[in-house]
Formats: sequence, C-alpha cells, structure tokens
Amino acid sequence: MRILAVVPHFVPDVAPTGIIAARLIEEIGGLGHDIHVVTSLPWYERHAVEPEWRGRVVHRQWRPWGSVTRVYPFPTADKRNIPKRALGFAAFCGLSAVAASIGGRLDVAFAMTPPLPMAATGWLASLARRCPLVLNVQDVFPDVAVELGLLRNPALIRAAAALERWSYARCAAVTVLSEDMRANIAAKVRDPRRVHVIPNFVDVAGITPGERENSYRREYGLAGKTVVMYAGNVGMSQSLDLLIAAARDFRDRDDVVFVVNGTGSTLPDWQRLADGLPNIRFVPLQPVERLPEVLAAADIHVVPLKKGLARSSVPSKTYSILAAARPVVASVDEGSEVARIVHDSGAGIAVPPDDEKAFVAAIRALVEDPQRAAVMGAAGRTFIEKAATPRQVAEAYVRLFSEVRREGR
Repeated sequence: MRILAVVPHFVPDVAPTGIIAARLIEEIGGLGHDIHVVTSLPWYERHAVEPEWRGRVVHRQWRPWGSVTRVYPFPTADKRNIPKRALGFAAFCGLSAVAASIGGRLDVAFAMTPPLPMAATGWLASLARRCPLVLNVQDVFPDVAVELGLLRNPALIRAAAALERWSYARCAAVTVLSEDMRANIAAKVRDPRRVHVIPNFVDVAGITPGERENSYRREYGLAGKTVVMYAGNVGMSQSLDLLIAAARDFRDRDDVVFVVNGTGSTLPDWQRLADGLPNIRFVPLQPVERLPEVLAAADIHVVPLKKGLARSSVPSKTYSILAAARPVVASVDEGSEVARIVHDSGAGIAVPPDDEKAFVAAIRALVEDPQRAAVMGAAGRTFIEKAATPRQVAEAYVRLFSEVRREGR
C-alpha cells in the first residue's frame, strides 16, 4: 500500500508521540509498504525549532520506506496561552495540509492527534490524494483542556467540541489507546463500530530490567539512595505537587531522594514549590537512547495524572516502567486503563487522583518494604511481556488500512 502519515512530531524530535509515530512507521515500512510522512521540524524540547533545523520552512528527506517532509511548526513557548497556541497549531496544520496534498493518489491517509486540527489536515490531504482517512487519537481534545481548566469559555468549548465531532465524522476509522477512550469517542460518533482500540506498543526488547547503580545515578549524585522518580513531560496534566508533598514527608531521611526527570511548561512552578527541600532533584530531559538507564535508576516510579483525565489520556510511560521491572505508584481515576493495568499486573499501587495522603502512604509502603517493591516490579515485567509489540501494532494498523481501502469508506 501507499500510505500518507500526517503526524505532529517525528524523530529526532523528542516528543513521546514523535517517538511512537517513528517506530510505528518504521515497522509498517518493514512490512513492505510505501509511506510518506508529513510532520514538523524538530522543536518540542525547547519549544523552538532546533538550531540545526532553523532557516527552513520545508525540508524533505528520503528513507528506505518512503519520505519525510518537515514543515515549520510555528512553536509557542507558553502552553497556557491558548489563543496563541491555537493560531500556531492552525498555521502548522495549514502548511502541513499543503505539503501533504501534493502528489498522486494513495491508498490510505493516517493522521495523529493532538493537536485536534491535524484531523482537518489529514482530511484535506485525503481528499486531494483520493483516499480514506484513519485518525489516531492519543489524547481526547477538548476534553483534556477542559479538565485542566485551560479551556473555560463556554463558546470556545462548544466550538472545540463541534470541531472534534466534525473530525470524527470525516474519518473512515478512528483508533484509540484504551477502552476508556473508545467509550468516550463512541458516544460522539454515529457509528461506534468505526472506533477501534489499538494500544501503543511496548518495546520489551529495547527496554529491559537494568542495574540500579548505573552511570545516571553516579552523574546526578543518586548512588546508594532509594530513588522515587517521575520521568516524562512536566506539564499541566501531571499532579507533581503530590511528589513534592512526598518529598516533604521524607525530608528528614537522607537515604531517600525524589527525582523529576524531564522538562515542560510547568517545570519552573514545581521548582519554586520544591525550593528548600534537600531531597528533591530536577534532572534535565535525557536523550531517548538513555531511557532504559533512566528507568532502571529508580526504585519506584510515579504516574500522577490529574483527576478526570484518564478517560481522555493514557500515559505511555506506564508501559515503559513495567518493561523496566520497576514498581509504580499511580495517582489516577479509579477504573481507568492505568488503574486496571496496575491492578491486573500486580505491578504497583493505584490511588485516587489528587489524594495526597493516599499517595504519600503508597510511596512510604514501598520505600519501607523494598522486597515487596521488587516483587511488584518483576510482576510488571511478566505482565508487559504479553502486551503488543511494535510489529504487532503495525500489523493491526495494516489490517485496518486494508479494510478501509477495500470498503472504500
């Protein structure tokens, strides 16, 4: 098949969705399909185009499986400035639509959101290339923005919800990461059968249980400590105040250290809140190649997701933590996909979202019982080894692409 993929990020950009998209496309290409990617110039880490990519509006590269066309992303440093971000996204999506629409007929178009306007980009390109559109939803918008309080104006919420429903109506199929998200979107479309659950893959070969005492620990002064870590995007979806509360609770113990590994729009806020705490470290975002080492360096990982987000988002870091054989304390909505995974795998403790007392108690329980923590970590690894591999996820997408092409949706 000849496939168009319109995605917001792509390696070497360090955005999690870019890493997922790149591996998925590599796997589909490895199955013998011709893929043409339209994406942004790398900008995610600094919220500005990387220096080596500046001075270009459009850049094209050829790959063994097809091509990658990168366009200027119109980056916005302040994620709280919703109007400015919306304009930036709209400009990027418009330029992407132009780049994606150039060329002959294809078999299928694939678009990944957020941002939500990428659905319109994919639809316009699918019209120009005369092929059906499959939309992948990593986070459900505007639901996430509403839950976070970023979108409060009733008129804007109605407009965003209308755009969301319009987007789904123009797709031959919509894919989501979990049953929670499927139920969310199925209630917004005429034919729920068009909504398919295809989870993100778990790279159990790339992420394996590693030694705790590694170069990451030595570099950041963590040798010999019990390390409780949050690793990932430091944004408005995460309740990192819980981690800081736990650090405050353990401030008299010099053998326990709390680590925030990553960057994002709210990092300065959390640094100010943690000011004066001797047992919390803020470590810069590490290269993706170092992810297995970062994960192995922690004794306990945390996934603190704000209340109400679990129906709209599934943090991919959960799967990586389990693959690394480390226990997890998840502060998430009860009955959500992450809570289910933690419960079914036996890989950690799930507590209600934004419940500081329960969160700190869960951390303390695992810190004070390292044997229990180790058993949970091993259980997580066993559980995740049965999950979908990159090749299996790629095959699921190829089957779906073949189905929508055959039915001419």
